[in-house]
Amino acid sequence: MEFLADYGYLGLFISAFLAATILPLSSELVLTGLLLNGLSPAKLLLVATLGNVLGSLTNYGLGFWASKAVVQKWLRMSEPEFEKAEGRFNKYGLTALLFAWVPIIGDPLTVIAGILRVNLLWFVILVTAGKFLRYFVVASIVIS
Repeated sequence: MEFLADYGYLGLFISAFLAATILPLSSELVLTGLLLNGLSPAKLLLVATLGNVLGSLTNYGLGFWASKAVVQKWLRMSEPEFEKAEGRFNKYGLTALLFAWVPIIGDPLTVIAGILRVNLLWFVILVTAGKFLRYFVVASIVIS
């Protein structure tokens, strides 16, 4: 148990950070395992949210600083797919960022937010809210 206390939070942070990128990882499984092993739910929620939001900020930065061609290649999106995603983002506005946690669509959303130069403060607030609520729901189900 001491090992989990020492490295569980770090492992969760790393998995949450990487899960927010295009890597196919599930930080919810790591969170669940750590909750079932008795680690502090409040600390786990904080660590998971922080790691996941920082991963999304990395995506935002890539969109902000990389060329559109590089982003399309990174996301493996054709020009029509990219324009469709951009159109959806513009249609739903900033509130779309509340769904940055959703698999498959969340990572491109955060990259497109960077390309569109979405206000960074609003980006952080909305992405954090959505990601925290997702982890809160998972934790609530596990510990109930």
